[in-house]
Amino acid sequence: MSKVVAVCLLICSNMFMTYAWYGHLRDLKHRALFIAIMVSWGVAFFEYCLQVPANRIGYQSFSLAQLKMIQEIITMSVFALFCTVYMREQLRLDFLWAGLCMVGAAYFMFRGVAVAS
Repeated sequence: MSKVVAVCLLICSNMFMTYAWYGHLRDLKHRALFIAIMVSWGVAFFEYCLQVPANRIGYQSFSLAQLKMIQEIITMSVFALFCTVYMREQLRLDFLWAGLCMVGAAYFMFRGVAVAS
């Protein structure tokens, strides 16, 4: 159960993180840089409120490298959705190729790990 909670918290934290990093490019493009920085910091606060507990919970079940790999896969997935849905950019095959590379990376991080039933 703690694995599911950790992954769900990481998904939510990545939504905040992705918006904090890139949302200002659409929503605050005509505002002063200082305003964009302050808004991004405010959004990032909520990202950290989810990410820190996610990592603490996840570290009970996953190794640090596995936790990082899970986070990167979630980040790429959330980013692809954000890019296409929120920023209205075209979905490209590059997302697929990057995702396949991450599947390979995940294989190496998780190989030899017994799956609990």
